[in-house]
Amino acid sequence: MSKATVIGLGKSGVAAARLLKREGWEVELSDRNTSETLLEQQQELAAEQITVKLGQSLELNGANLPQLIVVSPGVPWDIPVLVEARQLGIETIGEMELAWRNLQSLPWVGITGTNGKTTTTALIAAIFQAAELNAPACGNIGYAACEVALSQRGKRAGGAGEAGEAFDNSSLLTPHSSLDWVIAEVSSYQIESSSSLAPRIGVWTTFTPDHLSRHKTLENYYNIKAKLLRQSELQVFNGDDAYLSQLGLSAWPDAYWTSVKGKDFLISEKGFYIEDGWVVEKLTATSTPEPIVKVSSLRMVGEHNQQNLLMAVATARLAGINRDAIARAVREFPGVAHRLEHICTWEGIDFINDSKATNYDAAEVGLASVNSPAILIAGGEAKAGDDTAWLAQIQTKAAAVLLIGSAAPAFAKRLREVGYHTYHIMETMERAVPKSAELAKQYQAPVVLLSPACASFDQYPNFEVRGDRFRHLCLAWAGGWKPAKVELPELENSSQESIVQSR
Repeated sequence: MSKATVIGLGKSGVAAARLLKREGWEVELSDRNTSETLLEQQQELAAEQITVKLGQSLELNGANLPQLIVVSPGVPWDIPVLVEARQLGIETIGEMELAWRNLQSLPWVGITGTNGKTTTTALIAAIFQAAELNAPACGNIGYAACEVALSQRGKRAGGAGEAGEAFDNSSLLTPHSSLDWVIAEVSSYQIESSSSLAPRIGVWTTFTPDHLSRHKTLENYYNIKAKLLRQSELQVFNGDDAYLSQLGLSAWPDAYWTSVKGKDFLISEKGFYIEDGWVVEKLTATSTPEPIVKVSSLRMVGEHNQQNLLMAVATARLAGINRDAIARAVREFPGVAHRLEHICTWEGIDFINDSKATNYDAAEVGLASVNSPAILIAGGEAKAGDDTAWLAQIQTKAAAVLLIGSAAPAFAKRLREVGYHTYHIMETMERAVPKSAELAKQYQAPVVLLSPACASFDQYPNFEVRGDRFRHLCLAWAGGWKPAKVELPELENSSQESIVQSR
């Protein structure tokens, strides 16, 4: 029996291990972490004859080497053991590539980009589903790609074998029919570890510096993203993105470009644009432009969401979906959790969760999209990047900034350097939320916005948990409990407080 090793005991890794087991591999799953939850998963997988090694990293020594290594998205592609594996001739792929190999008979939409890809992916999936296509969102959103592959394999195989009986999530993926399309949000990490992934339609939302601690240079980051589009049969680009539009037709001569600014700003003679409040389609250089859907049908605010709408509609039309299904899906689309998500309104103040804004560019867009003046909660684990435009947006729209997480002192210093002094170092979300309500009253600000411009890993496992904590605190505040204040030592330009819940 051939041996496969899966690195990373997350949702993607577990799905990959189960898929490999069903294919007849001897499977070992390793994770350098250990916790009560992981120990429970270890026991569950052991019952499916999948070996799980916790608290240790993969080592390639001895005669019993694996023939295949599958890497979860969060595992860096260039760690020494993976470099060694490739040198030894061991096939090393990502979880997304494994899913593709099982589902490549189906048409895929692959969406990538620095920002905007989650909203665009969710909207594309909603439109396809409104057209009665079975097209689940997966990858960086929704299901792990291998979960989708596993459910379809279960249908074809009838769930045979012990591993199949132990796990079958096909009921989550429309139990009465097989898939029509796969709608995959694909991160740079997943592209990097996918050699043959080739979507029917590739979508590139935006491109700004991000993840450079992993990819080292902007050129490397660009080339990884570009790989997905080059391997796509049809390509859709955000023509309003400064970096992508600069490359334009010279780099992507056959792509469908989009622009919220109108037909005159289309980079090519075919594409999708906004005119007189409508999304307009022009499929060839000689075709007559056709209105598809009213922009006002989309409930989400901000020009960036109009860009997302254009790319989603372009994808749907290239897939042959009719206007009625598009209009219905756009009209009913609720938006995406953690991306400008309205949590509640308390005494006329809207609390908005933009926890997914994990870099300066996304946070700038988030702040630009809300009413001003706003009370901004920012901070976390800082990333490399250019903060200039974000700081300018703060100066224009933020009545006050509350800083949390490990980045707080550095952010405070940057705010002082640009002459902005209405900030408070709060350290934690528990302190920031009640303070934000107090300041919103003081400044008559209509919005409290969590838009961190940072990763979450200093205080939370991921941006979802951070956003969920913000949601819980906001709803608790609106529901009636008020925190008591315990004064802490005053820091420079801060009003730092400890919060104790009281009713």
